[in-house]
Amino acid sequence: MIEKAIKTKKNVTVEIENINQLKEVMGLKFKRILFDNMNSSQLKKCLKLCKNKYQTEYSGNASLKNIKQISKTGINRISVGAITHSAKSFDTTLLLR
Repeated sequence: MIEKAIKTKKNVTVEIENINQLKEVMGLKFKRILFDNMNSSQLKKCLKLCKNKYQTEYSGNASLKNIKQISKTGINRISVGAITHSAKSFDTTLLLR
């Protein structure tokens, strides 16, 4: 799957969950790494290994309470799912005549 993604001209993001997965993809040609569900210590280690070779994004366990701490790691982007999946909903109707 990675080989196919590398050959495309589209922007490819590789999602990893641990440092071993990062080591497997290091050196491959893609644009962005998404670090999923890591604590700050793991994330810092991974970012140090990346050495700014890729754009980086963090997702999973990111909330409005810990976004500042995550941003201090040097990550390029942070996805906060709580903004969408925890938003309060309301019921409404739109009548067109």
